[in-house]
Amino acid sequence: MPKVVIDEARCKGCALCTIACPQQLIKLNEKLNSQGFQPAAITPEDLIKCTSCALCAKMCPDVAISIYREKK
Repeated sequence: MPKVVIDEARCKGCALCTIACPQQLIKLNEKLNSQGFQPAAITPEDLIKCTSCALCAKMCPDVAISIYREKK
């Protein structure tokens, strides 16, 4: 299961999540979403490096990022 899920349709491309990520794993996508914004994205390779710290989701004003962690 992915650790970070970004709802590209909700994202307005403010890039606050890219600044908030301590590992700089989130980048703005090259392609535009249906609203004409450049949404945030994370590659499958970077998902592996993600620690699920949730700073990106906390920073997102559009609530477009969901974080999932494994139950212990």
